[in-house]
Amino acid sequence: MTTYSIIAQIIVAVSIVIVWVFRFYNVEKEFKQYGLSDLIRNIVGASKIALSTLLVAGIWYPDLVLIPALLLAFLMVSAQYFHFKAGNPWQKRMPSLLLLILCLFIVAVSLKLL
Repeated sequence: MTTYSIIAQIIVAVSIVIVWVFRFYNVEKEFKQYGLSDLIRNIVGASKIALSTLLVAGIWYPDLVLIPALLLAFLMVSAQYFHFKAGNPWQKRMPSLLLLILCLFIVAVSLKLL
């Protein structure tokens, strides 16, 4: 595992915690805009926080990294889909796109492709 991968893991994990804990009001608004239920929102939020925790634990236990990074990448692709479906401007799409790119980078490093 490279230093860059560790930095990416920390950036992804911290970003998710900031959005899902400290900016939850924004998450609520977006999930309503997308027509998704509170149950789906809570499942996605709990999943993202749990997967982020595994990414941080993966700094010390690298075997933990691949699956959480893949699942977070899937959730970021899903976020992109809903942003496009809702017609959101590119500024709203960028955070999940950047996190998707970071997750794919983490996956590539974990698989020793980079």
